Amino acid sequence: MTLPDATTLVRELVARPSVSSPDPRFDQPNREVIDRLAEWCEHLGFRVEVASLPGDSAKANLIATLGDGPAGLVLSGHTDTVPYDEAKWATDPFDLVARDDQLFGLGSADMKGFFAAALHAASRFRADQLRNPIVIVATADEESTMNGARALVEAKRPTAKHCIIGEPTGLVPVRMHKGILMEAIHLEGRSGHSSNPALGVSALDAMHDAMSAILEVRAALAEAHRDDAFAVPVPTINLGRIEGGDSPNRICASCSLTYDVRLLPSMALEATRERIRAAIRERLRGSKAELTFESLVQGVPSFETAADAEIVRIAESLSGGGAEAVLFCTEGPFFNAMGMDTIIWGAGSIDVAHQPNEHTSRRELERATEFYAGAIHHFCVEAG
Repeated sequence: MTLPDATTLVRELVARPSVSSPDPRFDQPNREVIDRLAEWCEHLGFRVEVASLPGDSAKANLIATLGDGPAGLVLSGHTDTVPYDEAKWATDPFDLVARDDQLFGLGSADMKGFFAAALHAASRFRADQLRNPIVIVATADEESTMNGARALVEAKRPTAKHCIIGEPTGLVPVRMHKGILMEAIHLEGRSGHSSNPALGVSALDAMHDAMSAILEVRAALAEAHRDDAFAVPVPTINLGRIEGGDSPNRICASCSLTYDVRLLPSMALEATRERIRAAIRERLRGSKAELTFESLVQGVPSFETAADAEIVRIAESLSGGGAEAVLFCTEGPFFNAMGMDTIIWGAGSIDVAHQPNEHTSRRELERATEFYAGAIHHFCVEAG
C-alpha cells in the first residue's frame, strides 16, 4: 500500500476528536484515531493489536509490529489532545489548514503529526529486511492520567530494547525531563463570629501555617538538588490555587490549596510527596483544624536515559546535535520502566502545544521521517 502524503495523514487524525481530561465534561474517546492508525498499519503489513484500557472500552492503545524478535525499536506517540477554546482559534481546530509550510490543527504538533512521520518511515521497510521488529505504539490519555502508558507497563507490552517518543522537541533529542506531582490539602475548621476568635477554628489561619511549611520544603529541596542541564535547574513547588471562607466577618470553616511539584531525576516521587506531607503534619501539630491530603493525579516520575545509551548516540548522530533536558513530562519513564532505552524526539515545538492555533511544519515532518528511517535502519536492519 502507498500511504497518503503526510499532510493527508495528519488531516485525517486531526479531524477525529480525541480530547482527554480529568474533567468528564471534556473527556472523549480515542477509538476513532486508534482505528484509523490500525487500518494504515495493517495495510503496511503490521500485526495489529488494539487493547482497551481496563474498565474503559472507549479508550484504547495500539501496538503494531512488523517483523519478529524481542530487541526491536518502538516508535510511540499519544493519540489524545488537551481541551481547546474554539473561540480563540483562527480556524476550525479539527479542520487542518495548510498555510505555506505550516499545518494548523488541534494535536498537529502534540502529537498527531508524529504518526505521519513514523508511518512514512516504517513504510520504507519490508518484514523480510528486518533483523529486529519495528513497533508502532499509540496510547490513550497521556494528557490526563497517563493510563494508556500505565496499562502498557501492567501488561508488560511491548517488548523491545529501544524507544523513540515523538513529542514535539524541534527534532532535538531529549534524554531527561522532570517528574510531577499534583496535590491538594483540605483543612476543616469551625465557623463563628469574627469578633471572638474563640468561637471558631480558622481553616485559613491553619492554611497559612501549612503554606509556610510547604515553602520551607521548597527551599530545602532547591538547596539539596540541582541539575544545570535543565533551564530551571532546581525542583519547584507551585502554589496553584487556594479557596476558603465566605465573608470577612465570619471565621473561615473550610480551606483548600492545590500545588504542583516538579522533580529532578535525582528525586524519588513517593519520598518527595511524603516529605511535604510530613512537614505539613508537623507544622499543624496541635491545630484544631482537621487536615486531609489528596493526590489530584497519579504522579509521573522523572525521566533519564544515560548519555552514553545507544539510542541517545544514534539520535545525536542523525540529528547533528546533543541531547538535552526539558521541563515538560512525557511517557518516557514508563517505557524506561519496561526495559527500553528511550529518547524523546519529534517535530514541532512545545511552545505552541496546548494553545490556540497549534501547528507543526511540513519540513520538520519530512526531517523526522528521515531521522526515524535512519533509526529503523540502524536498530532493525543493521543490528544483529
